Amino acid sequence: MIPSSFFKRPVLEICPDLLGHFLVTEIDGKIERFEITEIEAYDGPKDLACHASKGRTARTEVLFGDPGQWYVYLCYGVHWLLNVVTGPVDYPAAILIRGIGEWMGPGILTRELKIDRRFNAQPADTATGLWFEFSDSRNQKYAFQTSPRIGVDYAGEWAAKPYRFFKAGYRSN
Repeated sequence: MIPSSFFKRPVLEICPDLLGHFLVTEIDGKIERFEITEIEAYDGPKDLACHASKGRTARTEVLFGDPGQWYVYLCYGVHWLLNVVTGPVDYPAAILIRGIGEWMGPGILTRELKIDRRFNAQPADTATGLWFEFSDSRNQKYAFQTSPRIGVDYAGEWAAKPYRFFKAGYRSN
């Protein structure tokens, strides 16, 4: 299992290191591993695409908490989106999981894995049934690309930052 200490670093440092490892689920006693193929970084209160840019609220409180816990929220009243909190306590940053295995799109993967608000503010570990594991086959020279994040045009100059990380050759929506 990837320990919570892995997530105590700056979000932009973690992103290239997280790609290619596994998001793991345990549902009804069945464990499944999915390669992480696409993620997006959200980096603190000045990042206008980050929910914490609007301040510390009941919804965003988890972003200010311990690294390695889940931040799960409902987007457009339709899709649950899965994020893992990063960095030091009181600095709101997270990584949105956008693609795993063959599932592209953050709403698709949460629907398929039955992820919803019950995971919010829970640790990414085996006790919650949703965690990360290192992949033995992933090496230090893992090929990835970056681009601007998707769907955050409202964030002005922050929308153009290359905070989307994805496996080289991966095609997303």
